[in-house]
Amino acid sequence: MIELIPAIDVIDGKCVRLSQGDYQSKKVYNENPVEVAKMFEAHGIHRLHVVDLDGAASKHVVNYKVLETLAGQTSLVIDFGGGIKSDEDLHIAFESGAQMVTLGSIAVKEPDTFNRWMEVYGSERIILGADAKDGKIAVNGWLECSRLELMPFLDDYIKKGVAKVLCTDISRDGMLNGPSLELYKQIMEAYPDLHLIASGGISGMKDIEALNEAGIPAVVFGKAFYEGRITLQDLKAFLP
Repeated sequence: MIELIPAIDVIDGKCVRLSQGDYQSKKVYNENPVEVAKMFEAHGIHRLHVVDLDGAASKHVVNYKVLETLAGQTSLVIDFGGGIKSDEDLHIAFESGAQMVTLGSIAVKEPDTFNRWMEVYGSERIILGADAKDGKIAVNGWLECSRLELMPFLDDYIKKGVAKVLCTDISRDGMLNGPSLELYKQIMEAYPDLHLIASGGISGMKDIEALNEAGIPAVVFGKAFYEGRITLQDLKAFLP
């Protein structure tokens, strides 16, 4: 059964969503992310993906107090990403209650640092963030594209011990037009033991059902829920 991971994206301490990573498209859904998290928890959700969008843009962790409150007031297993660029940022994330961190830009720009953190914290706590646009890896809150191709990028890190990958097709994120199912199938075919977390484009339950049927281990969803296309009742079929 596919693992359901709702996303809470944070700007100025508020729960927001963007479209294709465009900060100008920001829409605030709730002033209080903890209310949202508690609602998920009350309906049987166990995981949460928290993104510090201010941190991603400013290149250091910003909304750690929100993380601290989410971790302190719920029992959700939280992975946190956005702006983790230094040992201090990583320490802040874990100290604030994240059980896992999602790291993208640092894996592209400072692979030695990423590999060192993998050695220190282990593959259970470090998720490789592979955000792609047109097959190329994007960094810094998707504000810039690198020259790295997605599949060789994944291959390199999986060979070094990465066990969890959160892959987002930026062109689909927040657009509600369906996930990159073929891409995820391709990744799983190449790496059948990988804990792949699909992200971007979820428009409704049919997309989650399709990912589940394809054997994708986990899915992050956000906008479809916040726009009312997925209800908490809908999700019960996929909860233990």
